[in-house]
Amino acid sequence: MNDSTNPEPEALAELSRLRDSIDNIDAAVIHMLAERFKCTQQVGHLKAEHKMPPADPSREARQIARLRDLAENAKLDPAFAEKFLNFIIAEVIRHHETIARA
Repeated sequence: MNDSTNPEPEALAELSRLRDSIDNIDAAVIHMLAERFKCTQQVGHLKAEHKMPPADPSREARQIARLRDLAENAKLDPAFAEKFLNFIIAEVIRHHETIARA
Protein backbone atom coordinates (compact mmCIF):
# COMPACT_ATOMS: atom_id res chain seq x y z
CA MET A 1 0.00 0.00 0.00
CA ASN A 2 1.30 3.43 -0.91
CA ASP A 3 0.65 6.54 1.21
CA SER A 4 -0.61 9.77 -0.31
CA THR A 5 2.73 11.55 0.07
CA ASN A 6 4.48 9.07 -2.24
CA PRO A 7 2.18 8.28 -5.15
CA GLU A 8 3.08 5.36 -7.37
CA PRO A 9 5.03 6.27 -10.53
CA GLU A 10 2.22 4.84 -12.70
CA ALA A 11 -0.29 7.16 -11.03
CA LEU A 12 2.00 10.16 -11.52
CA ALA A 13 2.49 9.27 -15.19
CA GLU A 14 -1.28 8.97 -15.71
CA LEU A 15 -1.86 12.26 -13.90
CA SER A 16 0.70 13.95 -16.15
CA ARG A 17 -0.89 12.46 -19.28
CA LEU A 18 -4.36 13.63 -18.25
CA ARG A 19 -3.11 17.11 -17.37
CA ASP A 20 -1.38 17.38 -20.75
CA SER A 21 -4.71 16.57 -22.42
CA ILE A 22 -6.49 19.16 -20.27
CA ASP A 23 -3.88 21.77 -21.22
CA ASN A 24 -4.38 20.97 -24.93
CA ILE A 25 -8.16 21.20 -24.59
CA ASP A 26 -7.87 24.54 -22.74
CA ALA A 27 -5.69 25.90 -25.55
CA ALA A 28 -8.22 24.75 -28.15
CA VAL A 29 -11.09 26.37 -26.20
CA ILE A 30 -9.22 29.69 -26.08
CA HIS A 31 -8.49 29.57 -29.82
CA MET A 32 -12.11 28.70 -30.59
CA LEU A 33 -13.35 31.56 -28.42
CA ALA A 34 -10.95 33.95 -30.17
CA GLU A 35 -12.28 32.83 -33.55
CA ARG A 36 -15.87 33.17 -32.33
CA PHE A 37 -15.23 36.71 -31.13
CA LYS A 38 -13.65 37.65 -34.48
CA CYS A 39 -16.94 36.64 -36.11
CA THR A 40 -19.10 38.42 -33.55
CA GLN A 41 -17.03 41.60 -34.01
CA GLN A 42 -17.91 41.46 -37.71
CA VAL A 43 -21.57 40.99 -36.76
CA GLY A 44 -21.29 44.03 -34.46
CA HIS A 45 -19.92 46.20 -37.28
CA LEU A 46 -22.65 45.00 -39.65
CA LYS A 47 -25.35 45.73 -37.08
CA ALA A 48 -23.93 49.18 -36.35
CA GLU A 49 -23.66 50.01 -40.06
CA HIS A 50 -27.32 49.07 -40.61
CA LYS A 51 -28.60 50.57 -37.33
CA MET A 52 -29.63 47.16 -35.96
CA PRO A 53 -29.86 46.66 -32.18
CA PRO A 54 -26.81 45.15 -30.45
CA ALA A 55 -28.88 42.37 -28.86
CA ASP A 56 -31.19 39.87 -30.53
CA PRO A 57 -33.18 38.19 -27.72
CA SER A 58 -34.95 35.70 -29.99
CA ARG A 59 -31.66 34.51 -31.53
CA GLU A 60 -30.09 34.31 -28.07
CA ALA A 61 -33.00 32.19 -26.79
CA ARG A 62 -32.67 29.83 -29.79
CA GLN A 63 -28.92 29.55 -29.22
CA ILE A 64 -29.39 28.78 -25.54
CA ALA A 65 -31.94 26.07 -26.32
CA ARG A 66 -29.64 24.63 -29.00
CA LEU A 67 -26.63 24.59 -26.69
CA ARG A 68 -28.64 23.02 -23.86
CA ASP A 69 -29.59 20.19 -26.27
CA LEU A 70 -25.99 19.81 -27.42
CA ALA A 71 -24.79 19.74 -23.82
CA GLU A 72 -27.34 17.12 -22.85
CA ASN A 73 -26.32 14.92 -25.79
CA ALA A 74 -22.66 15.36 -24.80
CA LYS A 75 -23.40 14.42 -21.17
CA LEU A 76 -22.57 17.95 -20.01
CA ASP A 77 -24.77 19.75 -17.49
CA PRO A 78 -27.16 21.88 -19.61
CA ALA A 79 -27.39 24.50 -16.85
CA PHE A 80 -23.61 24.91 -16.98
CA ALA A 81 -23.70 25.22 -20.78
CA GLU A 82 -26.41 27.87 -20.49
CA LYS A 83 -24.43 29.87 -17.91
CA PHE A 84 -21.36 29.66 -20.14
CA LEU A 85 -23.27 30.85 -23.21
CA ASN A 86 -24.98 33.64 -21.25
CA PHE A 87 -21.55 34.88 -20.19
CA ILE A 88 -20.36 34.87 -23.81
CA ILE A 89 -23.55 36.56 -25.06
CA ALA A 90 -23.23 39.33 -22.47
CA GLU A 91 -19.66 39.99 -23.61
CA VAL A 92 -20.69 39.99 -27.28
CA ILE A 93 -23.51 42.47 -26.60
CA ARG A 94 -21.07 44.68 -24.69
CA HIS A 95 -18.76 44.63 -27.72
CA HIS A 96 -21.66 45.40 -30.08
CA GLU A 97 -22.74 48.35 -27.93
CA THR A 98 -19.18 49.70 -27.97
CA ILE A 99 -19.00 49.33 -31.75
CA ALA A 100 -22.40 51.04 -32.15
CA ARG A 101 -21.22 54.03 -30.08
CA ALA A 102 -18.00 54.42 -32.10
